[in-house]
Amino acid sequence: MATTHYRSCPLCEATCGVAIEVDGDRVVSVRGDDADPFSKGYICPKGTALADLHHDPDRLTQPMRRTGDTWTPMGWDEALDYVASQLREVRARHGKHAIGVYQGNPTAHNLGLLTYGQLLLRTLGTRNMFSATSLDQLPHMLAALQMFGNQLLMPVPDIDRTDLFICLGANPLASNGSLMTAPDVRNRLKAIQGRGGKVIVLDPRRTETAEKADQHLFIRPATDAVLLLAMIHVLFAENRVRLGRLRATGLDEMRALANPWTPERAAPITGIAAEQIRDLTRQLATTERAVMYGRIGVCVQEFGGLAAWLCYAINALTGHLDEPGGLMFSTPAVDPVPLASLLGYDGGFARWTSRVSGKPEFGGELPMTAFVEEITTPGDGQIRALITSAGNPVLSAPGGAALEDALGSLEFMVSIDPYLNETTRLAHVILPPTSPLERSHYDAALNAFAVRNIAKYSPPLFERGPNERHDWEICLGLLTRLRLPSIGRGLAEKVLGKLGPEAVIDIALRTGPWGLRRGFSGLSIARLREQPHGVDLGALESRLPGRLDTRDKKIHLAPDVYISDMPRLHRRFEGNTTELVMIGRRHLRSNNSWMHNSERLVKGPPRCTLMIHPDDATARGLTDGASAKVATRVGAIVVPVEVTDTMMPGVVSVPHGWGHGKRGTKLSVASTVPGASVNDVIDPARIDALTGTSALSGQPVEVTPA
Repeated sequence: MATTHYRSCPLCEATCGVAIEVDGDRVVSVRGDDADPFSKGYICPKGTALADLHHDPDRLTQPMRRTGDTWTPMGWDEALDYVASQLREVRARHGKHAIGVYQGNPTAHNLGLLTYGQLLLRTLGTRNMFSATSLDQLPHMLAALQMFGNQLLMPVPDIDRTDLFICLGANPLASNGSLMTAPDVRNRLKAIQGRGGKVIVLDPRRTETAEKADQHLFIRPATDAVLLLAMIHVLFAENRVRLGRLRATGLDEMRALANPWTPERAAPITGIAAEQIRDLTRQLATTERAVMYGRIGVCVQEFGGLAAWLCYAINALTGHLDEPGGLMFSTPAVDPVPLASLLGYDGGFARWTSRVSGKPEFGGELPMTAFVEEITTPGDGQIRALITSAGNPVLSAPGGAALEDALGSLEFMVSIDPYLNETTRLAHVILPPTSPLERSHYDAALNAFAVRNIAKYSPPLFERGPNERHDWEICLGLLTRLRLPSIGRGLAEKVLGKLGPEAVIDIALRTGPWGLRRGFSGLSIARLREQPHGVDLGALESRLPGRLDTRDKKIHLAPDVYISDMPRLHRRFEGNTTELVMIGRRHLRSNNSWMHNSERLVKGPPRCTLMIHPDDATARGLTDGASAKVATRVGAIVVPVEVTDTMMPGVVSVPHGWGHGKRGTKLSVASTVPGASVNDVIDPARIDALTGTSALSGQPVEVTPA
């Protein structure tokens, strides 16, 4: 007999509630949970593919060891013993920094990897820690650290109460929100317009979000910092700065930094007319409940550090930081700040630099732009063994071809991953975790960036098979076998093995802001089990200055690291440029590289295409449906042409996460729609010099008929 179970979808930041109908050991259907107080029945196409992931015949369920091109199964104890012995040997011969780590962004959606995974990887003591952070949100995290005192204190738009939503470098209708956990963004934006408000989008492409907005303005890629400085210039020039009750330092410095950036100077650089810049600024300054939201396009560019900082600063200067309808700090049931500290995640910036090119660390990690050189350059601290977890950097990091060669040169590599994909095929051992439906779930990370305060626990839907292991069990198994100085094997096995991730979250819930200390009925795992649809804890609240982690309990509007980077911005835009540049894009049915093995998500017209404006296509002899060669100094790819006036002239777009079908993978669906990897032509040398983040957006390219 079929039964229905209620869970959160763990596939993206929206955390939608799903109702999963099960008959025996098979998923019959996946639909939105109408009783979920946060998502209210909404579900995107990816949610329905949870069944595909669980039943995928390509999904690995036991450890695999590679000898040459041949893969053979291993038992779990044998595999964990072997991996630990290889890592111990490398560590003994070359030191602790000889072991490298790469974590992909599904870590943020995985309770086991957020807890026991961090205990393992951060206990290694290596400085060669890498993750998708430096290919994504690092500039926002740096701004939070510099301005608010902690890298996890990233405020989110109070979208449900705002009357003006300005969206810069983001496409929430495709992403479901990012650093803005907000299921059913489409209806949330409609609600703004329904109450008489406005939605304004600034983007080099007329995105799905821009199509539904009240106004869309094209902006030249990598010029966001210039636009924001021009807007701040207007605020000061027209006496519109309003800090309100905020206590802050650096106001005079902000005025001086913005003074040279008039709208007239910014207009030819950004492509936005001077009067439009003034009008945009006045709307933001005079609308009582308004917010400027900047996301991935703001971060992954040549001036991502400056742009992310200025996004937060302009909200503060217009009185929209920590106010209803503006940019606010959540009050999550599990406070990520103490939890991260407990698990070994520390905040800091540039406490050391990478061995080869001197790029700064952030939060104990080095940027991915230093990854390949740290593997291939001989010397003390060279990476000789690598652990990858929940990531596919061959398709997600710049300079994919060089990265692939570098991984092939390692003495040893182990991957915690359920698939034999473009990266894990290069590993010596793959340790596959259970499927999302076989493990419990609590959004310990993403609830911190939700547009409402919520809590929801999802128990496992299916029992794991006797030959399967959860992510946390794999990490604990390695941790106890590595014999690290700070971890006693007996203690780890007896204590950590009995606790599990749920116990960690239960303690965090009970001691958190919605636990016993708040006088609430006391949130716990047990209480959340009684509420399978989740608990709505209410709208976002004003939390400053108490939430600040700065020593003086003030917002630091103009930290020195940004002031020191300003001359670079001036030099870069001394003259105008006319070169053709490339941006990425994402699709509602796609989730980076790892959801392409679901037939229901990849069927239909090809999505890995080159979008190009008609004028640019004509100038290069390109026609719709033909093939184009996209080239940079590091390589070239061939993709179908999609001629469209949704692109800004002078800008082309190729999506991220494709390039399947490489020899040695086991992705039977994805290999039929391989596409091309845009990362094969993204130049890893083009970076944001402040943060080390890769400049994925705004890459100069040559486009010719293929």
